[in-house]
Amino acid sequence: MSTASTRLPNVALGATALIIVALAVRAVLAFGGYFYWDDLILVGRAGTENLLSPTYLFDDHDGHVMPGAFLLAGAIIRAAPLVWIGPAISLVVLALLASLALLRALYVILGWRPVLPIPLTFALFTPLVVPGFAWWAAALNSLPMLAALAWVCADAILLVRTGNQRYAVTGLLAYFGGLLFFEKAAVIPFVAFAVSALSAHVHGDRAAIRTVWRAGVRLWTASLALTAGWVALYVAVVNQRRWSSDLSMTGDLLRRSITHGVVPGLVGGPWAWARWAPASPWATPPLVLMVIGWLALAGALAVSLLRKRRIGLVWLTAAGYTVACQVPIYLMRSSRFTALELAQTLRYFPDLVVVLALLIAVAFTAPNRDTARWLDASRSRTVVTCVLAVLFVASSLYSTATFLVSWRDNPAKPYLQNAQAGLAAAHASSSAPLLDQEVDPLVLQRVAWPENLASHMFALLRDRPEFDTATTQLRMLDSSGRLIDAAVTWVRAIVPGPTAQCGYFAQPDEPARLILDGPLLPADWTVELNYLANSDGSMTLSLSDGPQRKVLVHPGLNRIYVRLPGAGDVITVQANTAALALCIAAGPVGFLAPAETPQNGAA
Repeated sequence: MSTASTRLPNVALGATALIIVALAVRAVLAFGGYFYWDDLILVGRAGTENLLSPTYLFDDHDGHVMPGAFLLAGAIIRAAPLVWIGPAISLVVLALLASLALLRALYVILGWRPVLPIPLTFALFTPLVVPGFAWWAAALNSLPMLAALAWVCADAILLVRTGNQRYAVTGLLAYFGGLLFFEKAAVIPFVAFAVSALSAHVHGDRAAIRTVWRAGVRLWTASLALTAGWVALYVAVVNQRRWSSDLSMTGDLLRRSITHGVVPGLVGGPWAWARWAPASPWATPPLVLMVIGWLALAGALAVSLLRKRRIGLVWLTAAGYTVACQVPIYLMRSSRFTALELAQTLRYFPDLVVVLALLIAVAFTAPNRDTARWLDASRSRTVVTCVLAVLFVASSLYSTATFLVSWRDNPAKPYLQNAQAGLAAAHASSSAPLLDQEVDPLVLQRVAWPENLASHMFALLRDRPEFDTATTQLRMLDSSGRLIDAAVTWVRAIVPGPTAQCGYFAQPDEPARLILDGPLLPADWTVELNYLANSDGSMTLSLSDGPQRKVLVHPGLNRIYVRLPGAGDVITVQANTAALALCIAAGPVGFLAPAETPQNGAA
């Protein structure tokens, strides 16, 4: 009795120590990272939209419906705009919740048996979860889902064992919470049912499916109803045309994910990562590691089947979920233009890791075969298990370290830091607004429009100039994020006007048509207007095919720069203010470029 009493707390303490070490590793990853790609989309949307509006919470974010993630991200971003410490803390806290939920589920399945640290160690340290953790936007999806997945599985098993209906209520609430963060959480009730049924099956229940259904019918029916409602919402929100029918590419991605991702990850791989900025790192395991992974998988299969009875279905479930958890993602992402490296980014495996950990725990509860006495508890078995665990953790930590080296190669960090410093200095030195512009494509590309605009990305910063469609002082953010003086390139030019000593003449009842020396294709153009006005007022500009822009003018000879979207070969200028008269000279129409710096003292 005293031996058992001593052993149980030791297992619990060991599990706690594993979680603490894993969280320390996760903290290094989190605080060593920075905003990346979709993170900046979240930043821009949080700075320009109402956090409680349906259009913000239920946006089609690249095929995701994630109101909970949007709300949490928006609150963190608004509390400290473009300060990474908030997202980093949230990563560690969410990882802690997911780890504790998994520990609870493993305890429900195994109790404080000495084998509990085995699936826990695998789930906490395998690099298969690292890319999905380090990327904040991805972690806001996956980590709450992982916590909900583990919690619901534990509640389902307890509901079947005890019949206490409170587990149906808490399980349903946890499932709903997971759905709020990630639509993939729709798999949770099916995983929970499978784990519960397999747990009953390995204990000898020949009608395990019927037993689990009857005992947990309230949880299952309520979960299916909630799933149906969420699917209807998802279909209404998400653009279904993004789904692919390229089954060949989907199959290629699936095979690559298994050979270069899952199998090496079982032994702590991939060890090495490749990256072409701004893409996220992808696994490049050496051939020897892939061979070791397959040998380890084959060895685990052989030993488990020799040791345990009735675990064939456990292995089939693991294989089935490995395929099922990836196919929908690849159907949404794959086309003939998709690179196979997508399958090596390892972003789609966190839920697979939790499912495998739970299935390992279920397999441990299966009865032993009488013919495998040589695998009974012994000092040699303990030594072998500990050595393999140490090797796995060492391999995993090495892969995690090499990932962090690659992940830190993030052009967004110096860009945003330089931009914040430059915007603050500009705000202190001038009241002129800053012409809105796209940020560097290595930070966020045009496909993310309008969140790739500086006015969205830096909307929440207090110490900055205002963004506007027109300015008297032309400045731009260069490729490194520094705010520098700019000029307009001569893509097209406003040809000299017909009125002598004036150029183009405009009054309220006499608009001017500024002729360009060639047509402009649709784009966001910048116009340099050199004008002479007789009084304060405003004018309206528009290209032949494009929206109007209203611009304030001041008396005297002035220059103003206007962001003018559209296309065509004529710019129409309308004076809006009574008695306002304008003379407009020739000038360039084009894009922003760094202003030429005088050399050798030339002015």
